Amino acid sequence: MAVELYLDLLSQPCRSVLIFAKKNNIPHEVRNISLMDGEQYGDHFGKISLIRKVPALRDGDFTLTESPAILLYLAQKFQTPEHWYPADLQQRARIDEYLSWQHCALRLHGSKLETETELMIPEVLHVEVPKEKMEAAVEQLSGSLNLLEEKFLQDRPFIAGGHISLADLVAIVEVMQPVACGLDVFGGRPKLNAWRDRVQAAIGKELFDEVHQNILGSQERVKEMDGSMLESSKANMLNLFM
Repeated sequence: MAVELYLDLLSQPCRSVLIFAKKNNIPHEVRNISLMDGEQYGDHFGKISLIRKVPALRDGDFTLTESPAILLYLAQKFQTPEHWYPADLQQRARIDEYLSWQHCALRLHGSKLETETELMIPEVLHVEVPKEKMEAAVEQLSGSLNLLEEKFLQDRPFIAGGHISLADLVAIVEVMQPVACGLDVFGGRPKLNAWRDRVQAAIGKELFDEVHQNILGSQERVKEMDGSMLESSKANMLNLFM
């Protein structure tokens, strides 16, 4: 039986889940949830996820939220190739370490520079972002990228060793998010650039491009958005990012 995946591909974690499902031929059906249209607050989705965030998974009567948990569930239920989450204790610990770290580091700092800050606030909410805020956000992201290179990659091809793992998949979608607002995160970072190429090759360029096409076109789409749709959440967004 196919699992149901509730996704919005503007979301980094949703992209990692979809890439994993497609790459491993996991039977699945995508249920699109438009965050911009507030569909996460609908009655139907509320029965799937009380926290009203994507991604979410439904497998029969079983529901699950949080992308790392979903990825681990899919990997183990469908017995995907071991390199995604190896049996070796130390390799597995490297993956767990990265998944535990990234929420309050690369994910947090990258989000400040992508659609919510570089695009959403100035282009849709029409609020000027102070220069010092942008400079601080760039510096914080740079610090997280430094740690990705120096601590998590070091001299290894991938985070857990010689093969792509769940950690690389979760990392690449976060690194690609600031690219959507025109930030060259790979410039002057040959190690990060080479890692990106290896991850893309391991995933497959066609699948990689397919899943990222929406976010990479977001600069043009946000210019056409009606900011009134976000009026109810405007205060919260400004408090979070400003």
